[in-house]
Amino acid sequence: MFRPLSIFIGTRYTRAKRRNRFVSFISMTSMIGLALGVLAMIVVLSVMNGFQREMSSRILGMVPHATIVGVKPIDDWQPVAAAALKNPEVTAAVPFTEMEGMLSYKGLMQPIQISGVDPAQEGKVSIVAQHIVQGRLDDLKPGEFGVVIGEITARRFRLNVGDKITLIVPEVSTAPGGITPRMQRLNVVGVFKVGAELDGSMGLIHVADAATMQHWQPNQVQSVRLAVKDLYAAPKVSSDIAAGLGAEFKADDWTHTQGSLFSAMKMEKTMIGLLLLMIVAVAAFNIIATLIMVVNDKGADIAILRTIGATPRQIMAIFMVQGTVIGIVGTLIGGVLGVIAALNVSEMVGWVERVTGQHIFSSDVYFVSNLPSELQGGDVLLICSAGFILSFLATVYPALRAAKIEPAHALRYS
Repeated sequence: MFRPLSIFIGTRYTRAKRRNRFVSFISMTSMIGLALGVLAMIVVLSVMNGFQREMSSRILGMVPHATIVGVKPIDDWQPVAAAALKNPEVTAAVPFTEMEGMLSYKGLMQPIQISGVDPAQEGKVSIVAQHIVQGRLDDLKPGEFGVVIGEITARRFRLNVGDKITLIVPEVSTAPGGITPRMQRLNVVGVFKVGAELDGSMGLIHVADAATMQHWQPNQVQSVRLAVKDLYAAPKVSSDIAAGLGAEFKADDWTHTQGSLFSAMKMEKTMIGLLLLMIVAVAAFNIIATLIMVVNDKGADIAILRTIGATPRQIMAIFMVQGTVIGIVGTLIGGVLGVIAALNVSEMVGWVERVTGQHIFSSDVYFVSNLPSELQGGDVLLICSAGFILSFLATVYPALRAAKIEPAHALRYS
């Protein structure tokens, strides 16, 4: 079958033949290095995607995606919820009141964010009911001042269901200081554990009890909490809904409270990706060294090809083909192995834990008890493209050097 001269000779140089076995061995190590670099990038970025997914599902499953906040307490939240549900991006709307305060127990204190919720409807917008480890969310009854606290808070204060704790909230008054603390005794009726920082900074009470503590009517709420299909559309969706309701309402969303965390996670993924890209770059430099050795070894062959009519462009193409073949094969091998490893990394870590008897990710120490992984096609495409481009660019200098070899000079010293 007919093949262009450059492709025929370039692919032949990548195979081991008698006296150039060492050069071919170097070609193989360059290929392996590139494959390992691509594999490492795919696996590490997939694991980072998995951690980001876990944190997103846990944190954003607890905090509101968006809220429609009234300038003054909302007397009837049902029309507000109905208006919000007309937006196709909104999946649920429930009453919500939020307060900040301090928990006090036997001389110990800690700040806490208290959310007033309706237990019957909270499951529409939150995952907290799925992560109750003691008690039940339905045990929050109006007028009983029950509270569901996080596992970290319960461990810090050594609390169990049935214990009592004091909540201190600031209250505006006519006193000279302007603000006086108000204390409310709460009964611990449940403990949740979502495996995030919220386990130590968040508590839940009944929305009617929150209204009582704010000196509102039992049916009044601070806001309407929304759940949306696309988390990143929450700012626009909530702003549109608030604008349609008038000046008495304003919008808030998760980017104001948790946006910095997810921005930091995104930045961390970008920086680690760039650092891992250096592994691929090192393998590409190995391709440069390999091709320079081949050029030096094949000087006489290049001169003969030039004397029988090969152009500098064809000579250059020979070595670009060789380097590109190394890059393509190495990147494809690394890509396939990386995809397989990323899809099975959780099972592999589980197998190592069973064999060694050691828990690599203990639930007592880490927020996750396994190694999550989420393979994204965009990451694989980007990594493989970077491998192809770097390996191709690595061929340019050696190929130019080969094209500049003078036949008379090379044959004189061969």
